[in-house]
Amino acid sequence: MNVIVIVNDSLRLDSLGCYKNDWIKTPNIDGLASESAVFDYCYSEGLPTVPTRTTFFTGRFTFPFRGWQRLEPTDVLLAELLWNKGVTSCLITDTYHLHKPTMGFSRGFDYVQHIRGHEGDPWILDESIKVDVDKYYKGNGKDKAVRQQLTQYLRNTHFWKGEEDTFVARVMNEGVKWLERQTKKDNLFLWLDCFDPHEPWDPPPPYNRMYTDPNYNGKDIIHPIPGPVEGYLSPEELHHIKMLYAGKVTLCDHWVGVFLEKAKEMGLYDNSLIIFTTDHGAPFGEHGYIKKVEPGLYEELVHIPLIIRHPEGLGAEKRFNAMVETTEIFPTILDFLSVRKPPRIHGYSLLPVMSEEMESIRDYAYMGYFKRAWRISDREWSFLLNFGKNKSPELYNLKEDPIEQKNLISEKTEKAVELELALRRFVSDLR
Repeated sequence: MNVIVIVNDSLRLDSLGCYKNDWIKTPNIDGLASESAVFDYCYSEGLPTVPTRTTFFTGRFTFPFRGWQRLEPTDVLLAELLWNKGVTSCLITDTYHLHKPTMGFSRGFDYVQHIRGHEGDPWILDESIKVDVDKYYKGNGKDKAVRQQLTQYLRNTHFWKGEEDTFVARVMNEGVKWLERQTKKDNLFLWLDCFDPHEPWDPPPPYNRMYTDPNYNGKDIIHPIPGPVEGYLSPEELHHIKMLYAGKVTLCDHWVGVFLEKAKEMGLYDNSLIIFTTDHGAPFGEHGYIKKVEPGLYEELVHIPLIIRHPEGLGAEKRFNAMVETTEIFPTILDFLSVRKPPRIHGYSLLPVMSEEMESIRDYAYMGYFKRAWRISDREWSFLLNFGKNKSPELYNLKEDPIEQKNLISEKTEKAVELELALRRFVSDLR
């Protein structure tokens, strides 16, 4: 048996057909979901990119303890545990934060391939390569960092000629090549960590015009400045950016499909545990901001897809409403491969839920942005505890207000106190 994990960064739950989107084309991910266990209430425990990978690789909560930082020498890592059991492992990623030498995310893997150049990765440093930043950039009179980052990105990608040069295509194709090179198609662990559909939102043709308004005459603002939408982006520009993101989602779906089809041809699709998920979503002005500038732990950022296909059909074609988190991926993989879970792991295996031996594993989902904000949720309520200056707690009824627009903190004080106490007790008891 094998394990294949596919992570597409910044993938909104509501961008997938299997999670009720009716206009973005995602037939391949939807096809995988139709044969899998689909979790409707999965939440990202620690935000953003690096803390979530820490959770993936350690099975432990990060948000009360550490934020964006390297793995610790004392961390017990998933790949190391599998290496000790003779599992051949590989990490293929274009998430450039993971290749930084001090971060430690390569630890334990037999094979590691970093695909360079995404976002602000300082890869191609030749300043003689001229790029037209203004074609894709809109300033706000204050920004320097995003413009520099976009300049670097355009330099990194200046040689692209077509769809196969895109980052998601290269990650998926390299995943196929690694599987093809394995003479024994068993006891393998492949982690494909793809930064797309993270910004810059620059899908190639035909995806770049798949959803956009043909009457739009403005720029393709592929890497907007994180911050308030009002006063920066017009409604037309914001809509266009959303449509570019949608195109990139469909691009990702296509290449996930290419990979899965090749896995089928090699006989690996039906003898592998396949996990598909993301680290977090992407805000597009739902609460006044674009991108992850504020620690607003709202649904569009923290509620994420989780799809698990078991080779023996466990949980297939079923949807589960258990409250689960990114901490669960680590112990689920260990359970599937019959590897003993080490002590002090915060996550739970999802196999008992998928087999319907257990209906739930936790009453609440807990998540945080390190020292900036914490959140507790169940299927009906969300409570946000914000630590920034002039920030007050927030309470939302998710049944009546699923996009969290009406703050009930002043009207439902008893519920707010109940959830805040549960959140603070959880953090206090966490070891």
